[in-house]
Amino acid sequence: MLGHMWAIIRRELLIAFRRRADIFNPLWFFIIVITLFPLGIGPEPNLLARIAPGVVWVAALLAALLSLERLFRDDYQDGALEQLMLMPLPLPLVVISKVIAHWILTGLPLILISPLLAILLSLSWDSWTAVVITLLLGTPTLSFLGAIGVALTVGLQKGGVLLSLLILPLYIPVLIFATSAIDAAGMGGSYNGQLAIMASILAGSITLTPFATSAALRVSVN
Repeated sequence: MLGHMWAIIRRELLIAFRRRADIFNPLWFFIIVITLFPLGIGPEPNLLARIAPGVVWVAALLAALLSLERLFRDDYQDGALEQLMLMPLPLPLVVISKVIAHWILTGLPLILISPLLAILLSLSWDSWTAVVITLLLGTPTLSFLGAIGVALTVGLQKGGVLLSLLILPLYIPVLIFATSAIDAAGMGGSYNGQLAIMASILAGSITLTPFATSAALRVSVN
């Protein structure tokens, strides 16, 4: 079972590296948004530190939306999705494998470039640590929740707007608790409660969304 999952993850990574624009577009979008804010509002450190939580997470959320549509679309168009659904591996595990690959390509790079955010947005060490932890907990959640909307709209020719309408309400709790945690860290307070809630949302997403996504895929494909 783990061998099948690793094969799917490896396949997704190989396909992505052949289409490097799919990897770099969300990352460049994230970097551009973060870079433009200091240029637009000025380099005043206190102001940048105050708006940093919202800027970081709105940019991360939009970057996730930008990359979500290709999660199942290409496989649907070339017929590979139907072959994946016929594998001996249960469909929820296929979904988990594809979401893990999607996170490696889109969520993990955001965490790796987080030191750049600390410089551009004048973040303190505590705030930067909170940014890294919230991205580590929040970006996989965005991928798992987004997979449901992608599965529901995969058969539509232009489902981007509908996908945004379906997914954005699910993303709001992650956005609220992540920005709250970074705010608390910037003021020197404890943010363990926010992290606990984000961890519980992630655990619930990993547990429940593969089944919802599998059901949506069966409806869309059939």
